[in-house]
Amino acid sequence: MKVSAVAAGGATLASGTASGGQVPAPARASAKPIRLGFVGIGGRGTYHLDCALGMDGVEIPALCEIREGRLQNAKKMVDESGRPAPALYGRGETDFQRMCESETLDAVICSTSWKWHTPVCLAAMRSDKHAVSEVPIVLTLDEAWELIETSEQTGKWATLALEQVLLESGDGMNLALLNMIKEGVLGEIIHAEGGYIHDLRLVMHDPEEEPWRLWHSIHRNGNLYPDHPMNTIMPYLDVNHGDRFDFLMSMSTRSGMLNEFAKTYYAPDHPNVTLPMTQGDYNATILRTVDGKLVTLNHDTHTPHPRGILRVQGSKGVFINGRGLGGPKIYLDGISPEEHEWEDATPYLQEYQHPLIKAYDPPERAALRGHGSGARRTPLTWSLLVEALRRNEMPYFDVYDSVTSSVISPLTEQSVANRSKPVDFPDFTRGTWQSRARLDLSNFVAYV
Repeated sequence: MKVSAVAAGGATLASGTASGGQVPAPARASAKPIRLGFVGIGGRGTYHLDCALGMDGVEIPALCEIREGRLQNAKKMVDESGRPAPALYGRGETDFQRMCESETLDAVICSTSWKWHTPVCLAAMRSDKHAVSEVPIVLTLDEAWELIETSEQTGKWATLALEQVLLESGDGMNLALLNMIKEGVLGEIIHAEGGYIHDLRLVMHDPEEEPWRLWHSIHRNGNLYPDHPMNTIMPYLDVNHGDRFDFLMSMSTRSGMLNEFAKTYYAPDHPNVTLPMTQGDYNATILRTVDGKLVTLNHDTHTPHPRGILRVQGSKGVFINGRGLGGPKIYLDGISPEEHEWEDATPYLQEYQHPLIKAYDPPERAALRGHGSGARRTPLTWSLLVEALRRNEMPYFDVYDSVTSSVISPLTEQSVANRSKPVDFPDFTRGTWQSRARLDLSNFVAYV
């Protein structure tokens, strides 16, 4: 088993750059096997299953899926890996409960449609198992508190450990930016902007894609998908780790684009052409922290557009990246060569490459199947998860961070429904945010 270890804390970067940091010698690999059960094995579940099957010491004793074809395909994948045949659970939408009660597992991986994420996580924790969910991990404020309280009562955790955009950029850009922020390159961070800007009109209308998403656009109105931007932005702003969200305000445009798209996708008399939609085509949300930082969070899955941007503003400069910008850009006051003009951020990202990325060098494997990147290496998220399970430690983006990220959605619904009035943000840490260590991932270890 090849091992990559990272233990480069702030002292490694005392010079103000990451380029001089030394990667520690590899640690000894743990022999403890990790037993995983999978619930929901569609496109995303297939991707996660394939990631797990490419890792030594990971066992797959159980699979749960309501579509027989998907269940049998997943079983075939496990069989072809040379592992023992898994137990199959497919008696209905709640058969995951029987799986959790019957199987001996370290963790349950949930890749179902949104409404089952919290129930699956709760069933796992109440059966003495950890849980990892696709986004969002909760849909309501009540679910958020129930998840927190169940985790605290059982000693088990449920997190978004596999949905970390912070770790998913293949070039390590997001982690390099975290390193730059930690080292003060941008000064004190005061504002970040990002969002889920992704044209999903076809996905929502096509019955072979993810038509369950359309239900949410019919019945809800707010920021319905905050996690992808927020699990990157939250560490940049030290949310739950020295600061926390205080309140938010949210506003949506009118709705109409999904019906317009239906006119071109279906016959003119199809019900979707006139189906009433509640979700506004564009949602903008402002979140303010106790320390006075702001987040501008955008959501748009209904209109034609390229993907969105990430922008982080500090007292000494600003970083921006997104489609159509010609690569990541930066402006540093008194340092950038042209006043008030962007410069290429690539040299800075290379200089401040995170030690975790430097150390992580898994072997090439067959292209990953399912809805993912098609990468040929085990994702860093999966390596960190497996090692956290081996050490019986909660992943770095823990249950409090995960719930904070997802609960933005129902809070924005409250604000939109009340003429965009401010909504107080719950403190899920119950005050411990003031003393929780800042996230920099310097002490995390990845095995492949």
